[in-house]
This record gives sequence, C-alpha cells and structure tokens, in this order.
Amino acid sequence: MDGIQGSEVVPAGDGDGGFARARSFAAAVAPVDTAVADVAGLAGLLAAIRPGTDSSGIIDEIRDLEDLKSAMAARQARLAVAFDLLQRQEQAAAGVPAEKLGAGIGAQLALARRESPARGGRLLGLAKALVTEMPHTLAALQAGQLNEWRATLLVRETACLTPADRAAVDAELAPDAGTFAGAGDRSLIAAARAAAYRRDPRSVTERAAHAASARHVSLRPAPDTMCHLTALLPVTAGVAVYKALSGHADTLHAAGDSRTRGQLMADALVERTTGTPDGINGVEIQLIMTDRTLFQADAEPARLPGYGTVPAGWARTLINPAPGRAHSGEGGTPPGHSGPPGPCAAAPNTDTDTDTDRNGDGQSGGPPSGSPIRTGDGAAGDVDDPAFTLWLRRLYTHPGTGELVAMDSRARIFPPGLRRFIQARDDTCRTPYCDAPIRHLDHIIPWHTGGPTTTDNGAGLCEACNHTKEAPGWKARPSPEAEPGNGRNSRHTIELTAPTGNTYHSTAPPLPGTPLRPTATDQPGPRQLHLIRVRAKALKSRRRGALAAA
Repeated sequence: MDGIQGSEVVPAGDGDGGFARARSFAAAVAPVDTAVADVAGLAGLLAAIRPGTDSSGIIDEIRDLEDLKSAMAARQARLAVAFDLLQRQEQAAAGVPAEKLGAGIGAQLALARRESPARGGRLLGLAKALVTEMPHTLAALQAGQLNEWRATLLVRETACLTPADRAAVDAELAPDAGTFAGAGDRSLIAAARAAAYRRDPRSVTERAAHAASARHVSLRPAPDTMCHLTALLPVTAGVAVYKALSGHADTLHAAGDSRTRGQLMADALVERTTGTPDGINGVEIQLIMTDRTLFQADAEPARLPGYGTVPAGWARTLINPAPGRAHSGEGGTPPGHSGPPGPCAAAPNTDTDTDTDRNGDGQSGGPPSGSPIRTGDGAAGDVDDPAFTLWLRRLYTHPGTGELVAMDSRARIFPPGLRRFIQARDDTCRTPYCDAPIRHLDHIIPWHTGGPTTTDNGAGLCEACNHTKEAPGWKARPSPEAEPGNGRNSRHTIELTAPTGNTYHSTAPPLPGTPLRPTATDQPGPRQLHLIRVRAKALKSRRRGALAAA
C-alpha cells in the first residue's frame, strides 16, 4: 500500500535502515500523550476565535492561519521521522529482514493523513530529507516562510545529491533567511537547480540521463466525460510528436477542415494510435447502468470503470449512436458460452454491465455472458453488420443498498466471472484514499488461513497495496458492520488494521441505482446508535474543555 511509483525523495545513503540519522531527532518530538491533548484542544480554540470585522483583519487572520499550516506541516515532518524510527525498531525486533525494514510505514502515514498510499510514501521521503539533511528549509517551513509544496520543490530538486551536498545547498539557499520572499515556484526551482548543479554537475547530468527510464503514459478523469491522456517523454521525442501532430493539423486546416487546430491534433492522435477515428477497435468498454437508464431513458448516471460517473444520455449514445436503430437480438447466448437466455431486458433492481466489442469476436477481455444486441450507424456498420456487437450482462443488486448479489467459488484463484463481479463492485483499489486501478484480486482473510474465495472475502487492490497488506502487523477482514443481523444492510465494507492498532474502513462505492437515503430497514441498529452517542458526548466534552481553557 505504499504505492510508490519509482524512488522516494529520501536522503541518500540509507544503508543503516535510517537509524543513525533519525535517532537524534526522535527526542525532539514531544511526548505522545501531551501532543494528543494539545492537538485535541487546538480545533476548539480555533473555532472559538472570532473572525475580524474589517477586511484588513480578515486578511491578517488568513495569513496567520497559512503560517500555522506551515508550522503544522513541519511538526508532521518531525513526527513522521520519529514514527519511522520506532516502526523500524519494532520491525527489527520482530525479526524482519534488514532489506524489508520500513515496509508499510508510508502507508500508515497516508491513512493518518487521509492521503493515497503513493503520496504517503512521498511525504515520508520529504520528512526524512527535511529533518535529517535540510534544517534551513525545515526552519523556513516552521516559520511560515515556505509552505509544504515549496519545501517539496526544494527537496525534489536536490534529490540527486549526497547528504553533504544537499545540506550545503540548503545552507547556501538559506530559505529561513527570507531568500525566497515574493518568489514564485519557477524562481525557487531555478535557484535550487543552479545550486545543485554547482555542487555536483555530474550527478545532475546523470539524473537527467536516467530520467528517460521514467517515461510513461497516464490517464486521469476530467469533467464532462473528458479525460487527460498524459505522456512523460524525453524532450526530443515529445517535440517530435507535437511537431508531427501540429503539422498534420495545419495541413488539414489549410485544406478547409472546419475543426480547430486543437481538435485536429487530438483526433489525429487518437486515429494514429488506435487505427480508427473514434478510437474503439477490438477493445472492450464496460458501462454499468440500471435497466431503467438503458431502456426507459431514466436520468440515473452510469459508471465507466477506469473513469467514473458519466451522464445517462451520454452512456445511451455510446451504446446506440443512432437512436431507434438498435433492436433486441434473437436471444440466447453466444455459441459455447454460458449465460442467461432470452431477450436482454434486465429485471428491476439490477445494474446492467454493458460490454461493447467492436471487433465482433466476443473475445475482448474474456467472453462475456449475457444477451446480444446489434447496433450500428454509418461509421460503425449497418444494423445487421456482425462487426459491431453489444453484450449485456445482468448484475442483480439489493434494492435498498445497491449491494451486488453474492457469488463464491471453491477454488483458490478467483474464476473469471467472480473477478468481473468484484471489479465491477470495487471499481478501484479498496485501500482507503487509494484510487489506483485494480491489479490484484485479493483474499481479505488469506486463503491459507481459511479465507474463502467469495465476494464477501474478495477485494480489488492495486499491486503496491496488496504487497503492503502482507507486511507484518497488517490485518484485514470484512467489517462486522456489513454482516447480516446487525441491523444494517450496508454495502461491502472492509476493516483494515494497521500495525499500530489503528483501524480504518473501506466501503465499496455505490453502484448506479443505489438509493441516496437508506430505507427503514437500513437505519443504524442499537449498537451503532450507542457508538454515535458516545462519540458525540466525547466531542462535546472536548469542545467545552477547549473553550474553558481559552
């Protein structure tokens, strides 16, 4: 669950597991019980402060709060280093091999900060660099002269240096002396790069040469059913790609094409990469929607795995580009495939998993079971053209909670149908705050300890989170709150326990058609109501104590 893609921004030379440099800083952290008491009252103190009544006073308070955020970030950095030291000592005492010391520490910090595991690893690397090698930058952060992001920039631009050179650059820049007052991010980055190059030009040059190995392509959602397709490329390759696309766009535009230059470049990129103008060629696109959205023009949004929520009308247009031309097939299932026969009208309280396969072979991503519908338009083919086939897979859900109907298997490996089921339910990695794509299907309770291969005991995880879950001290189980007989019918929930004993819960995202409000049978039971009352009383007492202290 560390989710680290590439190397952390950590101090160089961690051959001793980080003990030597971190041990001297652990004593600087206040006792835990005192810190907890102070932090618990801080929120109450802030809430009790009356805002300024004039514009100048409000601006002053906003600035003071910004300085306070930076000071808290510095405090978090020191605590992270102290926590890292304690965890490494506990892991070493438990017999963990030296090369595996530190596993899962970034993930625990991420859970505590409500961040993704990948960012948790980066935050731990930032903390180590600030506390052990860049005291001037840490002091500037503590004083509010830098925020956490700008401190990260300084750490990032000196990551290739040795600890001694990095400390020298930190002293040369002296951020705590107001060196960067009024400077923007670009100015700060330029100053850090120049100082790093002066100290060790060879390492900086080698870092630039090594950077090409980090080239990759990523996809992230954008508003209005759009997305950002981003490529990190060597500068020569990136310039060449951009020049080719822009030249092609200029040619078409000069020939009278009405599309804008940006549209022409985007369309050329899709067509040259996939071989088709619309980009769909022999790939499976899954849409999860209710039967009402598909057949009755209901407004309930659909879900596109790998992207997120999409409008109902957009989903129907994707399935049937020419409204009114789609028709139900003869029923039955593909030859040699199992599945429910008959027409493709999903029953009430179902979600429909729609597989669009424009290759026509039904083999994209595994043969789907369900019922076929043939659709088409001028671009995709005629209505009777077998090159465009649509398969609908019916997924039945609980009418009150949207929980999928359970499936199980006696095998250790999740069979294809069960894998599809869990992937449709979980959508992304089930670790709290991690929304990375699912790479592994995991037994929540390990199979070798008696965990069954069922939907209740299965979860979709990214590769990093699955490996971290196997580190010593981590425990997971299906949450008791999701079990029958407790007064609730909640969606699938996982209870994750970190090595420190802190527990976190992960609930499967709501599928299309899930009620916005719980039904009468889904109201909290006596146990849940008691816990809510206890928590409310504790919070009220804490606030009263803070106000009295103020």
